[in-house]
Amino acid sequence: MKKHKKFASGIYPISLIITAGILTCLLFFSVPAVRAEPLSLGEVSVKVQERYDKTADLKARFIQEITIKSLKKSEKEEGMIYIKNPKRMLWHYLKPKVKKLIINPEKAWLYVPEDKIVYVQSAGDILKSRVIVKLLSGAGKLNEDFNINFSGGNPVDERGNYLVTLIPKESGFGVDRLFLTIDKDTFLIMQCSFSDMYGNINRIRFSDIKTNTNLSDHLFAFRPPKGVEVYNLP
Repeated sequence: MKKHKKFASGIYPISLIITAGILTCLLFFSVPAVRAEPLSLGEVSVKVQERYDKTADLKARFIQEITIKSLKKSEKEEGMIYIKNPKRMLWHYLKPKVKKLIINPEKAWLYVPEDKIVYVQSAGDILKSRVIVKLLSGAGKLNEDFNINFSGGNPVDERGNYLVTLIPKESGFGVDRLFLTIDKDTFLIMQCSFSDMYGNINRIRFSDIKTNTNLSDHLFAFRPPKGVEVYNLP
């Protein structure tokens, strides 16, 4: 395997993509309930945590919009995401460029078929934060790991969906806060957004979410095809 090489044009740094992937692990909880009146912050937190504790795996469609501050440009990508506890996820980007980000407890791969390149990094290097590891393993507790607030002066948007802000209690999470939109009827996370230390803004919208479908571990393994260049990242 060759050592680190400068990223090909049009490929986001693996750290930015992985950050989005890691953060998404806590964002898929569902509680089938319909309430005429908005829930309190405490009730919302409890509902989210209860479902998270029962979620072994999930899959969903996503649309990801990233605004790169240094380039003053935004780009949109679409695809499917698969997550399985503990510490497994697959982002399968389908538009505008096919690529895969695969993470399991040992390694992470960013594979770009069009360029015949795969970037490899140790999963341990990515999952350094104790909070992130707890969340990925299913042992995370929202009220223990985050300060939770309704966003702004209004806890709901114009359609009655909950607007929630998560602020990590420990440093090293990669962002200082997450902004969530939670469906008022199903308690599915409809959207999350955050900015990183470089001022890049990442917004992800989810749809067609399915949980506990018994995803295979083989989905989260990767073997580079013949002829693909492999680069180890520090």
